[in-house]
Amino acid sequence: MTSIAIIGAGLGGLTLARVLHVHGIAATVYEADASAEARTQGGMLDIHDYNGQLALKAAGLFDEFRRIIHPGGEASRVLDPHGAVLLDQPDDGGGVRPEVHRGDLRRILLDSLPDGTVHWGRKVMAIRPLGEGQHTVTFADGASVTTSLVVGADGAWSKVRPLLSEAKPEYVGTSFIETYLLDADARHPASAKVVGGGALYALAPGKGIVAHRETNGVLHTYVALTRPKEWISGIDFTDPKVAKVRVAAEFDGWAPELTALITDGETAPVLRMVHALPPGHRWARVPGVTLLGDAAHLNPPDGEGANLAMYDGAELGKALAAHRGDFEAALAEYEAALFIRSADAAVEAAKVHALCFDDANAPHGLIDLLTGGSATMPSTPFRQGTSP
Repeated sequence: MTSIAIIGAGLGGLTLARVLHVHGIAATVYEADASAEARTQGGMLDIHDYNGQLALKAAGLFDEFRRIIHPGGEASRVLDPHGAVLLDQPDDGGGVRPEVHRGDLRRILLDSLPDGTVHWGRKVMAIRPLGEGQHTVTFADGASVTTSLVVGADGAWSKVRPLLSEAKPEYVGTSFIETYLLDADARHPASAKVVGGGALYALAPGKGIVAHRETNGVLHTYVALTRPKEWISGIDFTDPKVAKVRVAAEFDGWAPELTALITDGETAPVLRMVHALPPGHRWARVPGVTLLGDAAHLNPPDGEGANLAMYDGAELGKALAAHRGDFEAALAEYEAALFIRSADAAVEAAKVHALCFDDANAPHGLIDLLTGGSATMPSTPFRQGTSP
């Protein structure tokens, strides 16, 4: 039997495990991936001073975080479809939302945990309540574990969520197609120049090209299209060449250095349909189980997802430490605050998504956001995770 079982070794689950460790509380993390290197961990993340950085401070990892910051990554520019620069914000080095690579951030969290904390290759198949807050978690290999507290840190398609809620993520009407250019300064200089040192946003009503410069000259692109499911399903993503041509056709007439981010992509394009849970998603208190991150409050990407997951993990860890041995008191305190910030985050994420992809005035709503002309807190939108 394990006292605390954390399902999912993403940023939120690992932050929880680390904060518990700082407070001398043991936990076990169960992850479906076979190892830490089993798959790539997404791209760049901007870590905010009002949530993600606070979580790293609670985890005692702020200095390690500072060492993995990508210099210049906070720069942002907005272009029109013809490549004209509408906004160019350099990285001023202020550190309000410095950029790091998701994989690097996950590594420092993993390295901070005692050996054996994360159990790899543990795909959850079923979770059965036993009463009095205890649950049995069964894995794909037939093994099982009994736990006094199970925490769903397992993302959009959480296996833990059904214990608490019937809510399921729904398609929001926009899909991202993910592509990469490698060694871009040497091999794709025009696209490298237009992206610049940080993030690029080229938006029009119902579509957009969003790119970010990563380390080693990598340009990571998300092509956004607001289209029905049926339209998206008509693209054969098993044929990368055909898929790139079909997606690029939606940007006919756009500047070639922008469309090259699609057509010259050096990896097979990956479809990521954007889903969200109902705004204000919450549940009645159920003994011995709770959620954090996307499992609790999946929103359209707006730069907050990873930050909120880590903040959730840190807040849950602190609550468990403050109410040591009384899981129900800790969960009640954690969830009361979680539901408030989740509802607020859902409203802001919907605003950002709408002004970027539903607004007939795009990209000018985004420019207002980035320059502080919007009531929404300025951030860097469209950081996607790695789950389809």
